Amino acid sequence: MTFPRLVRLLYRNLVVNTDVGTIFFVVGLPTLYLVFFGYGYQSFLPGDKSYLLFLTPGILSFQTLIAGTVTGSMLWLDRRFGMLAQLLVGPFTRIQYLLGLILTSLILGIAGGLVMLVVSSVIVPHYIAPLGFGTMILAIIVGSICYGSIMLLISALVRSQNTYNSIQVSVIFLSNFASTVFYPYSENLPVPLRILFLANPLTYISNTVRDGYMGSYSALDLFQFALTSMFTLIMLLLSARAYFRAEIATT
Repeated sequence: MTFPRLVRLLYRNLVVNTDVGTIFFVVGLPTLYLVFFGYGYQSFLPGDKSYLLFLTPGILSFQTLIAGTVTGSMLWLDRRFGMLAQLLVGPFTRIQYLLGLILTSLILGIAGGLVMLVVSSVIVPHYIAPLGFGTMILAIIVGSICYGSIMLLISALVRSQNTYNSIQVSVIFLSNFASTVFYPYSENLPVPLRILFLANPLTYISNTVRDGYMGSYSALDLFQFALTSMFTLIMLLLSARAYFRAEIATT
């Protein structure tokens, strides 16, 4: 009976996140980034599409952060308004609820990435080889679980709504702009920024997606993917531990 219940939770989670505001956050915001940043910075390179080609896979990677944020907010709101308690009174268990959240993050990350891929193909047509496409999807899967776990950890540990919102915004800002989503890593960056770039999982997710998008692979991709996967597993275990130890409702 676990699988049917999990499907019901997934259906509930996806329905909850199909309101106009969430859809804009998941699809609209990355699209605005792609259009405004893409054409804005591209204006410095007239007749050259190189920056749009660089930015597109970065925005696809950004979808993993968006998906994780939505999932973390869902746990926070379910605890805050007593929905989690109601679900656990019914036929659902804590592990089923957790699996439902992780799978929701996964689905939103992949769906958002595919939508952005379609949007980007209109803005900057580009052929992606089957191997490259598979590499991108695999990186998005790992990235969605990674940021889903990070946001779940935050929502399980924090009790104050203001604190949760502040931490979430800070994570989004630092992860987004201290990564290779919008610009490449450079040794010319100040040391604190270089440290943030190298400590940021979105950097490695973005690098892997970009190499798949461009069809340029190296041994470094395998190392970065393995490093990101290990970090994701650690965050998943930490978030699960915090979730099972957290109170069902917040006040």
